[in-house]
Amino acid sequence: MTTDPSTHTAAQTGPADLSAAPQDVRVGVIGVGRMGADHVERLSRRIKGARVSVLSDYRRATAEKVSATAPGSRVVDTWQEVIAAADVDAVLIASPGQFHREQVLACLEAGKPVLCEKPLAMNPSDAYDVVRAEHEAGRALVSLGFMRRFDAGYGQLKDALEAGELGTPLLLNCKHRNASVLPGFTDTHMVYDSAVHEIDAISFFLDEPVVSVQTVMPRSTEKAPEGLHDPLLFLFRTASGTVVTDELWVSTDAGYEVRTELVGSKGAATVGQEAGMVTTQQAGSRWGGAVPLDFRPRFLAAYDAEVQAWVAAVADGSNIAPRSATAWDGYVAAAVCEAAEQSLAADGAVAVTLRDRPA
Repeated sequence: MTTDPSTHTAAQTGPADLSAAPQDVRVGVIGVGRMGADHVERLSRRIKGARVSVLSDYRRATAEKVSATAPGSRVVDTWQEVIAAADVDAVLIASPGQFHREQVLACLEAGKPVLCEKPLAMNPSDAYDVVRAEHEAGRALVSLGFMRRFDAGYGQLKDALEAGELGTPLLLNCKHRNASVLPGFTDTHMVYDSAVHEIDAISFFLDEPVVSVQTVMPRSTEKAPEGLHDPLLFLFRTASGTVVTDELWVSTDAGYEVRTELVGSKGAATVGQEAGMVTTQQAGSRWGGAVPLDFRPRFLAAYDAEVQAWVAAVADGSNIAPRSATAWDGYVAAAVCEAAEQSLAADGAVAVTLRDRPA
């Protein structure tokens, strides 16, 4: 890791100096559009032990505007400069997905820990390139931004599974609903922008591979944009025989909801479903609280917890937080998404093919 002699992280120090306070992890941010700007605000105001030092965006004016909200940060012209900067200890990537593979590989070459928003890459082959490069580097450096793993409800359900409270997992039922989507949103976007989160949830909760996926297309709502099947249902089957349903409905006009139910041999548990009746037929739906209009209010705490855990892992030298999605998880998600996309036009289930995981 490149260091600046004037300041460094706690993970880079030599013998402990009890008189000196640990220095903040200096984070470089690549891409400061909506998601990247959120991360800059998060790192600057709510995350302990870190600060934004360098940032870039293909729109220089956007980068300058966001930098003004992060005291002490500076703007560079290219993402390569962010990674190479001596005052960057770790990198957060929030650029468009088509650039992720190249940027993550550059972080690996520089030996800098990286938290990359999903996807890891645009296809399984490119994602596996990252897995192989990290393996060859001999260090775990890549975290992937599947933030739901840090949601309190997700954590409680994972704890219950690991403790054996629910017995053997039989069914995992997922629901993913949006008030609306942008023009041009297609069935393929249903896979890569929406279902991808539930696909990672399979890895997180069940810790086993998906072997097949099938698409079921119910009658579409009249609210669906032309060319989009909405709602859409995916049926996944894992290696042990657990069945996962993923119901996607992205033009509800109601709000953003994510629910997950695990049916086990000893009982069932649901997260994301608040107590009382939830009504989602009209805007402003109520259950004794408000249904948020998009994903950011719903998962604000999860994003904060994800980035805080990553910063702590960088500071202590482990680089990847417990339960964080890894490069391998990113590859698995890419492979399952590819099969799910193929299933959109298939008659029946499509097999999922995974390459061997490097030892």
